[in-house]
Amino acid sequence: MRAAEAGGADWVHVDVMDGHFVPSISFGLPVVEAIRPLTRLPLDVHLMVDPVEPQLEPFVRAGADVLTVHVEVAADVRATLGRIRALGARAGLSLRPGTPESAVWPFLDDLDVLLVMTVEPGEGGQSFMPAMLPRIESLAGRLRDLASDVDLAVDGGIGPATAAAAVQAGARVLVAGSAVFRAEQSIPDAIAALRRVAAGA
Repeated sequence: MRAAEAGGADWVHVDVMDGHFVPSISFGLPVVEAIRPLTRLPLDVHLMVDPVEPQLEPFVRAGADVLTVHVEVAADVRATLGRIRALGARAGLSLRPGTPESAVWPFLDDLDVLLVMTVEPGEGGQSFMPAMLPRIESLAGRLRDLASDVDLAVDGGIGPATAAAAVQAGARVLVAGSAVFRAEQSIPDAIAALRRVAAGA
């Protein structure tokens, strides 16, 4: 966390996976509680869990600044987003590659972050799906038409080879895991490399 902050990261994105909504099991509340004191950066907690509603308040208490839930599992999407905001966090909504982008259209006014998955969620190190670029472009266009300040984020296979295409399609936030934490260079150098590519786009 400290290396990422020193390297110029804007947020820390934490994937929470339950082995049910997605096949893997990953970080939980203790990890969010442990890293919260290590950084002043916003913690963006991506809840890939089902059911999601019981997890909202515990993760905000643990230190999440942003909670992103999946449109596929929220029982009442608008109410869930409203609950996140009522708890004092920014509200995010994500969709899997196989979910029609129209599933998020009714909620664009209820969001702070819209997260487009460019891999199937659940496993790190997957390859970016170029077929998702038209989706990013379409959603970016809708947000522009609404004069929305929603942060359009892209997650999955983001690295120096794919960052430019995501930014050109309209992404404002790039979520990178393996390209930062499994890179051959240091974490700060890996972040700097992504920033250079994004700036050039």
